[in-house]
Amino acid sequence: MEINGFIILPLVFARVTGLVLVAPIYGGSAVPLQVRGLLAAGLTLLIAPSQWDGSVPTFDGLPGYLVLLGVDALVGACLGLGLLVLLHGMTLAGELIGRLSGLGLAEAFDPNLDENVPQLSRLLFLLAACVFLCIGGHRAVMAGLLETFRAIPPGSGVLPRPLCDSLMTLVSQSFSLGVRAAAPVLASLLVATLTMGLVGRTLPQLNFLSLGFGVNAMLAFAALALSLGAVAWAFQGQVEPALETLLDALKVPLRTQWLT
Repeated sequence: MEINGFIILPLVFARVTGLVLVAPIYGGSAVPLQVRGLLAAGLTLLIAPSQWDGSVPTFDGLPGYLVLLGVDALVGACLGLGLLVLLHGMTLAGELIGRLSGLGLAEAFDPNLDENVPQLSRLLFLLAACVFLCIGGHRAVMAGLLETFRAIPPGSGVLPRPLCDSLMTLVSQSFSLGVRAAAPVLASLLVATLTMGLVGRTLPQLNFLSLGFGVNAMLAFAALALSLGAVAWAFQGQVEPALETLLDALKVPLRTQWLT
């Protein structure tokens, strides 16, 4: 058992670290590296004893063992990447609203993307993170991580083939979510723009060009305030299909009791 623990413990740590380094809620670049390291170490100490009774992976020297470590790290990173793609669908919604309303000039630094993004993008991203936590998404991801050790034992050295296709499907779902979340505000801004254009053609002496930026900004805030509940509901409805797509690629079934 001591030999099993010595070999399997780094493999478990690599998979957990892959998730913690990429997933925005468990870690991500917004969390200090020391905190992420302690979280990964704590989760590894909790998970590793359940894997000691399994078969010892075979490998050809140190290079072969490093390959096994890399594969396990990729399994955890793909799980975290799927969560990151899902949440950043809401960032896309904020980008769309900010560019059409003129609020894109108000930017804030996003540590997850390591660049400046519109304030509305940060707002919707944090809203999505809160909804994800409230419905138990963090428990579903952690339960999925635990199940991957049963479906893909540590040191198996094999990545599921459908994983790339599932990630592409998640990107498509995330893009669709961003468009649907921004649709109410974009529709109201489009109507307002067309209305001001018609009025400006009828009354050319009024300078609607200078008034348009302020009107669009106020209208965007009002429409977003009225539709924020619908945006949260749309994100909540997308969480289960997205997790199901990702976990199916990892050969892990999504159980409904994981989400509340």
